[in-house]
Amino acid sequence: MQALKKPKILSISKLVKTRIFEIEAVQLEFSNGQQRTYERINPNSRDAVMILPIDGENLLMIREYAVGTENYELGFPKGLMDLGETPEQSANRELKEEIGLGAKSFIHLRTVISSPSYMNNPMHIFIARDFYSCKLEGDEPEPLQLVKFPLEKIDELLKQPNFNEARNLTALYCLRDYLTNSVDNMKV
Repeated sequence: MQALKKPKILSISKLVKTRIFEIEAVQLEFSNGQQRTYERINPNSRDAVMILPIDGENLLMIREYAVGTENYELGFPKGLMDLGETPEQSANRELKEEIGLGAKSFIHLRTVISSPSYMNNPMHIFIARDFYSCKLEGDEPEPLQLVKFPLEKIDELLKQPNFNEARNLTALYCLRDYLTNSVDNMKV
């Protein structure tokens, strides 16, 4: 198989800058001489975390307003990492801000990038357990609704019409695999 050669970047120009995003046009020349202009969200974005809190036999989830769908969506606590934080520290901070609990135990499930064609946005997905009460002020404009969902009904959660964000679905599939493998390993 022939080795791939990365395209040469001919130019990068800023198209739009908002409070959250900076969109760039990237002019590329491929090894076969073809040139194309791609648009991307500036790759200097911060990493993010998503946390799947497991309290006994329940997943702790949140319901919050999503302006993209103009609806209240069910999902897991998540947020951007602050500078200098480790992923675990960020996950614990987000838990405290969004559900008023800190966790003593974190298990890293996977790091995902939701749209590598347009941005570099690593999200570290964790299971959190062993909670203690601790509330930090978050940046949400209204209190988030805490929802408990039985772990034994993960397949039902996958069918919920207001649980459809790709990152949440990816996290839940990773959790299901982790739990299945954990049960299988205990049988050995």
